[in-house]
Amino acid sequence: MAAYDCAKCPGYCCSYPVIAVTKRDVTRLAKHFGLTFSAAETRFTKSDHGYKRILRRKRDPHFGGICTFFDRTARNCSVYAARPAVCRSFPGQGRCGYYDFLSFERETQNDPDHIALTNSGGWR
Repeated sequence: MAAYDCAKCPGYCCSYPVIAVTKRDVTRLAKHFGLTFSAAETRFTKSDHGYKRILRRKRDPHFGGICTFFDRTARNCSVYAARPAVCRSFPGQGRCGYYDFLSFERETQNDPDHIALTNSGGWR
């Protein structure tokens, strides 16, 4: 059983600067949006950091940048059913270090909704 709840996290993993995607992931996103493979690849991915395809990012007030599919208001994935394989398999071990940290902070602060901010205003 998983020892974390993504619905209670502000989306730490979605803030990774590199979220590599496969052809199969692009095909899934294309189908989800009713686009051709080529259109989806151009719209949602770019080549960077030595990878042929990584998801594009957008500005985020807490992390600086975040996955293009992240809903900044609801703080969750806007394409959950069509999310890439790397997102489907995260964190991969039944525990999420981010969730463990967040749970510890909330318990320590005695505040179930607590999210620590860094001096720069980002999530901690």
